[in-house]
Amino acid sequence: MIGSQGNFAGVLMKKVYPLFYGGKKQKFARSVVSGGFVFPSGSSGRTLETGEVSSSDVAEQTKVALEKIRLALEEAGSGLEHIVKMTIYLRNMSDYQAMRDAEFQYYKDHCPSLAEEPPASTVVQVVSLSKPTMLVEFDAIAALPD
Repeated sequence: MIGSQGNFAGVLMKKVYPLFYGGKKQKFARSVVSGGFVFPSGSSGRTLETGEVSSSDVAEQTKVALEKIRLALEEAGSGLEHIVKMTIYLRNMSDYQAMRDAEFQYYKDHCPSLAEEPPASTVVQVVSLSKPTMLVEFDAIAALPD
């Protein structure tokens, strides 16, 4: 019997959701569900439709990244309101305020409870991301609802 946390006779189970960019399956998961949590892959400003970065604006890339997280969490049976930890990789710390403003505006528009009670968060400046045009990438961990 499989328990509510994805356990089978004491063995931890996982479910993998594939990721597609421009209709092409990627070599990494969109998200993995295990142990009562959803672990989406890092989410950037690359659009699902084309796999290309949406714009050269960090605020726009932030909105695209958060929308992809929302869709991945909903597909896995969770939602934005269940995010417990967010790690944000930022190319330029000078973009910090614009990224945060866009992040919290997205929360206000799509999940007001996160604007009031945001998840734990770490922001790290990185030398580069997987594409030279990427300015920000979000790494979320969310709980599955009871």
